[in-house]
Amino acid sequence: MRWSSARHWGAEVAGTALLVGIGTGTIVAAARTGGIPQAGMAVAWFLAVLVPIALFIEASGAHLNPAVTLALALSGRFAWRSVPGYWGSQLLGALLGSATVAATLGRAGHLGATIPTHGQLVLGFLGEAGFTALLVACVFVVADLGEGAFRWRILLPPAAVGLSTFVIGPLTGSSLNPARTLAPALLSATYTDLGWYFLVVPAAAVAVAAVWQPRSVDVADRGLGRRSADP
Repeated sequence: MRWSSARHWGAEVAGTALLVGIGTGTIVAAARTGGIPQAGMAVAWFLAVLVPIALFIEASGAHLNPAVTLALALSGRFAWRSVPGYWGSQLLGALLGSATVAATLGRAGHLGATIPTHGQLVLGFLGEAGFTALLVACVFVVADLGEGAFRWRILLPPAAVGLSTFVIGPLTGSSLNPARTLAPALLSATYTDLGWYFLVVPAAAVAVAAVWQPRSVDVADRGLGRRSADP
C-alpha cells in the first residue's frame, strides 16, 4: 500500500466520520431535547459537510460520499482504480461517526437514520434525486474550476446539503449519501424503505455524470482540492 493511498483513505475515513457525527449527532441531540427548527437542522448539516471539506479537501478531495465518488469516476474526473478504497473508507468513516454518536449521545431519533414520511414516498424521493443531482453538480464545479479565491467554491456542496435538509428533511431525512444513510440504519436496526435510498441517490449521481463531461480529462490534475483551474 502506497503512502498516498493511505493518506487518501485516512482522510476519507476521518472526513466521513465528522460529517456523520456532526449531522446525525445534531438529530440525536434534538430528539433528546424536544427538537430544533428545521432551519437550525439545515445549518447543522451545512457545517457537517463544510468542516470536513475544509479540513480534508487537499488530502483526498473530500468526497465523503459514495455517490459523489461514483459520479466523479463515471465522468472521468477520478480514477476508477481508486474507487473501491474510497468507498470502503467512506463506509468505515460513517460507521465510526454513528458509533461515536451512539456512545456519546445515545440512540434517540433512530440514531439519525433517514426514514421517509409515510404517504410521501414519491415526492420525497423525487426530492432526493433532485438534490443529489444538485450536490453532484456543485462538486463538479469545484472539481473543474478549483476552490476559487478565498476558497469560496467549497461552500457550494455544503449549501446544497443544507438546502436539501431544509426542504426535504421532513420527508426523507435528506440523505443524498448512501454511507450517511447506511451507517445509522445498521447501528439502530432501522430499515424502513432503505432500498429506495440506494436506488434513487446513485441513479441521480449517474445521470449528472452522464450529461456533464469535463472539457478535458486529466485525472492527475483534475478533481477536488485544486485552488484554481488556471496554471
